[in-house]
Amino acid sequence: MTRKDPSHAAFPRRTSIKAGGSIGGEVWLVGAGPGDPDLITRQAERLIRAADVVFYDALVGPGVLALIPDAVERVCVGKRAGVHSKPQGGINDLLLAAALAGRRVVRLKGGDASMFGRSAEELAHLQAHGVRVHVAPGVTTASAAAARAGVSLTLRGVARRVQFVTAHARAGEALDMDWAALADPSATLAVYMGRAAAPELKRRLMAEGMAGDTPVLVAVNVSLADEKLLFTRLDLLPLTVGALAEDAPTLMLIGQAVGRQAAVAETPVGADVAAAGSARPW
Repeated sequence: MTRKDPSHAAFPRRTSIKAGGSIGGEVWLVGAGPGDPDLITRQAERLIRAADVVFYDALVGPGVLALIPDAVERVCVGKRAGVHSKPQGGINDLLLAAALAGRRVVRLKGGDASMFGRSAEELAHLQAHGVRVHVAPGVTTASAAAARAGVSLTLRGVARRVQFVTAHARAGEALDMDWAALADPSATLAVYMGRAAAPELKRRLMAEGMAGDTPVLVAVNVSLADEKLLFTRLDLLPLTVGALAEDAPTLMLIGQAVGRQAAVAETPVGADVAAAGSARPW
């Protein structure tokens, strides 16, 4: 039996709180991709245009925000490293209040909604109060960065798997990760929000046996006008990210697959290859 895509009937009608206390509102958790509006899905665009209110993150690109019709209310609930405009509990309550009012709600998140976006917390909070919630996937930044740099996350005979981790920890907390597993030479390691943790990443991965000359791609503001894609190596990682703006969203791809593809393209270590993905499609 074919399962019907719920987005085909996304927000089919305006509703309100019904008699008996059932909820008339509806919420979609939507992945906005890495920033370029060309990388947003058709499903996501339909939902944005049909919404009553859009709660959006700081990492949602300006081109994506421009797709929101003027009549749709916009609420910024963005959080960036060191600057939090709304605690997560407050965001949960805002989403719930809008749904309880019978509104069609889009929660717009950078990248993919389920990749380090805390979507599970929002979904659980809303479902606990009887709100209908759906998730629309998006292009995650690691995939976009690899594509724009001309590298592969996997490579036959070199990288059999990809490990996605976040290097963001709460204030005062150490990075609690399985460093031995992350240092696997047959995998590609994708590190989100890793700028501040670069020195520890280098130290812990090398302590577990990862070679200092392991190739690394450092990607900043992926798919946006100020994008930077830098090839470096693990032992030079802190120096590379130290030259970047402190508030720049930074992703790192670490592993031999990154280097093999870079070698094919004859891209030297430390080179800025931002122009590699800058061409517009036809």
